[in-house]
Formats: sequence, C-alpha cells, structure tokens
Amino acid sequence: MARYTGPVCRLCRREGEKLFLKGDRCYTEKCAVDRRSYPPGQHGQGRHKVSEYGLHLREKQKVRRIYGVLERQFERYYDRASRQKGITGENLLRILEMRLDNIVYRMGFAASRGQARQLVLHEHIAVNGQKVDIPSYELQVGDVVTVRDGSRNMQLIKDNTEAAEGRTVPEWLEVNLDQMEGKILAVPTREQMDISVQEHLIVEYYSR
Repeated sequence: MARYTGPVCRLCRREGEKLFLKGDRCYTEKCAVDRRSYPPGQHGQGRHKVSEYGLHLREKQKVRRIYGVLERQFERYYDRASRQKGITGENLLRILEMRLDNIVYRMGFAASRGQARQLVLHEHIAVNGQKVDIPSYELQVGDVVTVRDGSRNMQLIKDNTEAAEGRTVPEWLEVNLDQMEGKILAVPTREQMDISVQEHLIVEYYSR
C-alpha cells in the first residue's frame, strides 16, 4: 500500500477528531475538524451505524494515520509488540513513540510528524552525532537527537523551535531548543503518552 499523499485534513475528519497532522494549523480556527466536524464525502453528514468490527478497524486506522505508518509496517510492529512482555497495546504504542520521526516531532523540531519525516529523510537530523535518514529508526534510552550543524539556520526549523517554546515537553524527554538537541530519558509509560486511542480495540482487531 502506497503512502497517502492527499489532503491530511480529510483523515482527521474521517476519524472525527484532530490527529494533529497539519502542524500549527490544527491549533487555529482554520482546522477542518472545527469547521466541518462530519466525515468527508457525499454522504458524510448522513447517519451511519458502525459495527463492532468497524470500531476496531477505525481505531487501527487512526493510530496508523497519527504516526504515518504503512499497513505492512504496522502489522510488523503489532507482531513484535505481541511477543514482548506486558500489555500488547501499550507495547505497540511504545514502539511507535520511539520512532525517530516521532521523537523529532515531540522535541519540537518539526510542526508535525509528516514534517519530521521529511527532515529526517533530507538528512537534517543526527543521532549520537551520526547522520540518520531513516524515519522509522528506533531510538533507545540515552540517545541524543540533534539538528545537524548545517541545518540549524533553516528558517523552517527556527520557526518550529520558537513555536515549541510554549509547549510542554513529555517528561520522558529532555530538550534544549536553543541548542536544538534532546535526549531520551526513559521509555514512556502509557500515562506519559498523550495520545487519545483505545489500544485494546486494535488488539481485538488482530485477535479476531
């Protein structure tokens, strides 16, 4: 399955809530979910009865869209999470949270996960002093993420770090926006992951 390249605001409307795929626009009155809170399409405003399977599928699709992960890749993450100790749904979210593109977004170097993916792909990000251009690269506790020296004067990154100054940094991360670097302090607990999903529905989807 190819990566979705259409209007991302349609994805938020499809899920009926903000997925924060558009960066700063999601925090303004221009947000499509605030303006049109019904699903996109000709029959978007009609009444729809959703089956139990539909609920499970919608939750899986929502998490996939939030993190920008393809179907096959998401299945691999789930398979890995199911083989780890602990609660499968929480394991899955932890794996997704530790992706490099997500960390770049969480640290405030990018306005959205999609933008973070582009910064990584275009070699603007380093991990422990080494260039990394793989968005799905999995970080470990103690890893240091920095904006590379040659990219620190990019207006886009400067604007992002300035906008991030007023936002709360997750407690499992340590960030210095002036130095454009951050460190992984711990693996996040479920309570520390501010993502509004019901992960048990995803487990039920794959267990059917």
